[in-house]
Amino acid sequence: MSIIKWTPMLDPFNEMDRWLDNWPASGMASFAPAVDVFEDADNVYVETPLPGINPEQVNIAIENDILTIEGASEKKTEVDEKNYYRKEVRSGSFHRAVALPSSVKSEEAKAEYEKGILKITVPKEERAKPKKVRVEVKK
Repeated sequence: MSIIKWTPMLDPFNEMDRWLDNWPASGMASFAPAVDVFEDADNVYVETPLPGINPEQVNIAIENDILTIEGASEKKTEVDEKNYYRKEVRSGSFHRAVALPSSVKSEEAKAEYEKGILKITVPKEERAKPKKVRVEVKK
């Protein structure tokens, strides 16, 4: 009897997001960059690799706790005589929308671009921060 490796059930929503991220937008070359989203007690952080992208041409918006990153990578002039065996370097427009895990103060968001990585920091709303309640003991 052979042993079959068990794999847990796939999350249908993550699979659908992945499928939609690769859907071509109206015939244009487009792509959806990968994102890492994490948080601490005070902020939500989003990081995405955008190598070769001019950060001044990246648009970032936050509305209803949904972060949207849009832009385009400039396509270098290609020589028609190239006979590519494989071409994996993408160019064209990109768009990515991510629901943030907490309510945030979108007007206080900050973004920086360093070594090809876009880093976005957004402070959490006060109501989203955990609050400690002291138990008062009565005698």
